[in-house]
Formats: sequence, C-alpha cells, structure tokens
Amino acid sequence: MPRFIIYACPQGPLAEQVQDYLDQSRGQIGRNAAHAYPPHCTLTGFFEDDPRVVPGDLQRLEQLLQQSLPSCSHPPLQVQGLSLQPGWLGLNLDSPWLKQLVVAFATSANGGRRQTPIKPKSWLHLTLANGFPWAHQAPLTALARGLVNPGAAVSWELRYYQRDPGGGWRCHQAWPLPGSPARGP
Repeated sequence: MPRFIIYACPQGPLAEQVQDYLDQSRGQIGRNAAHAYPPHCTLTGFFEDDPRVVPGDLQRLEQLLQQSLPSCSHPPLQVQGLSLQPGWLGLNLDSPWLKQLVVAFATSANGGRRQTPIKPKSWLHLTLANGFPWAHQAPLTALARGLVNPGAAVSWELRYYQRDPGGGWRCHQAWPLPGSPARGP
C-alpha cells in the first residue's frame, strides 16, 4: 500500500543553504536520518491508502487552500531560529494558518474510508540532522551555524508526496504559498 505525506518545502536562498548543509554534513560527518528526505516541514504523518484517492485528495487540498487564502498569514511560515535537542538539529517554524489548513484537510479527508487516518503535526520544524550520535552534535551544530542563516529569504510550497517502497519520492502536486519571500527574525 503506498504511503503519502504533506510537506511545506522551502524555496530560495534558505533552501539552498539547507541543501548545502545536508551535502556538506554527509560528506564531512556522515549520513544521518535527515539525508533520506528532501528539505521540508512535515505537516502530516505518513498515511497509507489506495492510489485512487490521490486525485480526490489533491482536489480537496486545492479547494481548502483557495478558501483559506484570505486568512493567510504573511509570511505563511515564520522561521523562529536554529534549535538543538539531543540527536536533533533544525529550524523551529510557526504557522497557525498552515496548521488550520492541514487540520481542515485531515478532517475532510478522514470523513471517508481511509486505510490509515491523516494526522496533522503540531510541531512545525525543518530538520537539518536527526538520529546522530552524541559525538556528532558539536560538529553538526558548528556546520549549521556557519552555513544556515535562519533569516535568509525563503518562500514555501505546499506539496503532496508519495514515498515509494525503494525510498524514492514522487510529488503529485505542489502549490506555492502566498506572500513575497519572507525573512526570519
């Protein structure tokens, strides 16, 4: 059964810095769990379903996005800054508007028959490194501070992805989120 997920993906200078960080951290320090994913903010958990649900999900998400645009915050996602926890390094993000959009989608989509329910995420973040040994914390953090500027210009796309069994990604549709390139604090 295919697995699906909804992400907000950065575009522009911040996205380039994050990709550079991922590339350099893999080369200098080694792989960690963050290297298996495109740079993103997770909006839902993975959900499994028949591929025939995809067109209806895309249409539903498009309608809800269009309906919610008048209440969209600018920027749609606010970068709060770099954050470090044991085994995790990334950017904390905030978007009450986007959380509401995803809850509305999950509520609407879960009303029918689903293999697994769509579960919105409450903690919005962009992971730079995850699941790494304690010994890698200092070099990963130093590299992030040198390469990733949380205040860099960024725009965002809402994306509906399918995760293939072999680890590949298929983006079924992407919607640019409104607003001009935003700056964090």
